Amino acid sequence: MPDFSHELRLGQGQGQRIIGVDEAGRGPWAGPVVAAAAWLDPISISGDLLASLDDSKKLTAKRRAETFELLRAHPAVSLGLGEATVAEIDRLNILQAALLAMSRAVAALPITTDKALIDGNKLPQLPIPAEAIVKGDGASYSIAAASIVAKVTRDRLMAGLAEDHPGYGWERNQGYGTAEHQETLRRLGVTPHHRRSFRPIRALMEVQKQAFGNLS
Repeated sequence: MPDFSHELRLGQGQGQRIIGVDEAGRGPWAGPVVAAAAWLDPISISGDLLASLDDSKKLTAKRRAETFELLRAHPAVSLGLGEATVAEIDRLNILQAALLAMSRAVAALPITTDKALIDGNKLPQLPIPAEAIVKGDGASYSIAAASIVAKVTRDRLMAGLAEDHPGYGWERNQGYGTAEHQETLRRLGVTPHHRRSFRPIRALMEVQKQAFGNLS
């Protein structure tokens, strides 16, 4: 379970504001990658909210959504969001796009900060010192909060895109390569929201190109 040990080690509670940063959406075949940055005031944040924090992947969708709303409304929490588009993913690669989204999330925070804890083993370019923590969303309250905010924000974004592109199941699969998603791709083809640099999408586009070429 997460706690404040990493934040306290870096000086939180001694005049330092330590934030957590995480992203959602590196694996899907469609949609942007979304990142969040979170600062939690360890003195005034409620114990009930802390008890609800964990790696977003370990929480039910209902609990994620409830915790997301609590984080947004709590006066002891500051949040920033960042996104990298499908075009940026295809141009930069997914890792660099995820790091770019993280940088944007930190820049979007409404407060000044001193240090950052980053989930994973790579660091984005930031104006403050940062430390990477593998599986940090299960170790740090701040990263856990960021993971929940990033996940819920992206899930809702994909549900919105699903209304414009029905059939791919993005409201359920969030753009991952499920059987439903693959079947609709074969029937309806690639949308502007698909990541053309991803191998399955690239391969499908090549197959469809050859099929249409043979018809001409």
